[in-house]
Formats: sequence, structure tokens, C-alpha cells
Amino acid sequence: MTGMRTALRTLAVTAAALLAATALSPTAQARPESRAPEEFVALRSVDPTIIQEMRYTTAHTFMGERVDGYRQSVCILTRPAARALHLAQKRLLRQGYSLKVYDCYRPQRAVDHFVRWAKDLDDQSMKREFYPLVDKSRLFEDGYIAEKSGHSRGSTVDLTLVRLPALPTRPYRPGERLTPCFAPKDERFPDNSVDMGTGYDCFDTLSHTDDPRIQGAQRANRQFLKRTLTEVGFVNLPEEWWHFTHKPELFPDTYFDFPVGRGALGGH
Repeated sequence: MTGMRTALRTLAVTAAALLAATALSPTAQARPESRAPEEFVALRSVDPTIIQEMRYTTAHTFMGERVDGYRQSVCILTRPAARALHLAQKRLLRQGYSLKVYDCYRPQRAVDHFVRWAKDLDDQSMKREFYPLVDKSRLFEDGYIAEKSGHSRGSTVDLTLVRLPALPTRPYRPGERLTPCFAPKDERFPDNSVDMGTGYDCFDTLSHTDDPRIQGAQRANRQFLKRTLTEVGFVNLPEEWWHFTHKPELFPDTYFDFPVGRGALGGH
């Protein structure tokens, strides 16, 4: 009986030692989640009047699912970029308009998600809306998907204009019938923004800011948005009417990977 007690005690000590070793093992410990540098802020803390419709927290994306790294529907930007949007918003409000952001800072893990999706040529569930005329095998070659994004540096934002008072935008219903992103405004997915000629994230040359096929009110709306943001220090990406980067960038060579969520800001 004494021998059995000794054996059980030995087993208990061994198990405790193993548990302790495992707890101390770097591979076993949960790595602390990365935080944003102090130069990043929530846009709402700088200007709560700017409308936020953070698409990548929803299934209404070109992938048909929520994007990795988007924990909460919050726009995070470097402080200079957020302040510049505030200046633009003040000017727009006086003219009866508001900015609406679709995407702001984007973690590298989200970009990696885009890349994995683009390499899966069998997954084309959202093709009819977002890339109806583009062969998915060409997404990298044509520049629609890349392994790095300026959004991950924190000073780039995707946005549009909304005429005030803003009407509500209904939520996307997964599985609903899709319409090409370049269809007439009253036919494509409803958006309370002004008509820019295409929807957001439309993989088509019609999304090029100065595409000559875009005329009339659609062209005027694009130029109004571009002019307003240029005046406060933003530079437009010519291939995407919605894509603007504030210059000079605070982090021109750094691609961050902290998640999109209020917790990543750590109170600043």
C-alpha cells in the first residue's frame, strides 16, 4: 500500500512538472494581440458625423464573407488622415453632403485572406456583382488583388459621398440575387451614396476615376469627391474612384497587422 502511494505521488509530481513546463513553453502560451501605435485613432473620436459603413465586417464583399481581422465595425486611421477627413467633412456639411467610409486601416491578415481567396479559382460566388467581366485567374495580373495594401499603413481610406439627409441602406442578405456593380444605380445593390457610376469594390475599368465612359452627374460626383479630398492632402488612386491616401504618410514603409477593433487602440 505504501508502494502504491509512493507511485501515485511520483505520477502526480511528474504530471505537475509537465503542466508547468507546458505553461512556460512559448508554443503553448497565447501570444498577446498586437496593438496599434499611438499615432492611430478611431475616426469617430475625431469626427462622429462621418458615416461609417465598414463593408469588410459583413458578408457583402467580393469574397462573400466577413474578412479576417475585422473584429468590429470601426474606422481606424492615423491621426493626420483622420483630421484631414474632419476638415473635408466640415466643408461638405455646409454644402449638404457627408463623407461615408467603406474601409480604413486594413490589417495584413485581411490582405492575406484576399490572396487566399483569389488563388481559389473555384470560389466565384460573388462574381456576378463584383467582377462580372474579369476572369478570376487575372485578378493579380490586372492589379485587383495584391499581397500588400497601402491600407495596412494606416493613411488610406475607401469612401464616397452621401447627400443629406442620409437615407438608411438595407443590409445585404447572403444568397440574394446579385446585379453587376456597373449596372444603373437603381438596379445594382442599393447604397445611400450619390451615383458614382459603379458600386464600391467594382473590379472593372469603369471604376477608374477618369474613365471617359463615365459622364454627366456620375463624373461630376467623382470629381467633386476628388477635389474635396485633394484640398485637404489626399491623393486618389486613379484605378479606384473611392481610394484615397493622405500624404505624407506617417508610416510609408510599414504594414501593420493589429486587428480592426476598439481594443487595438488601447484607449488612445
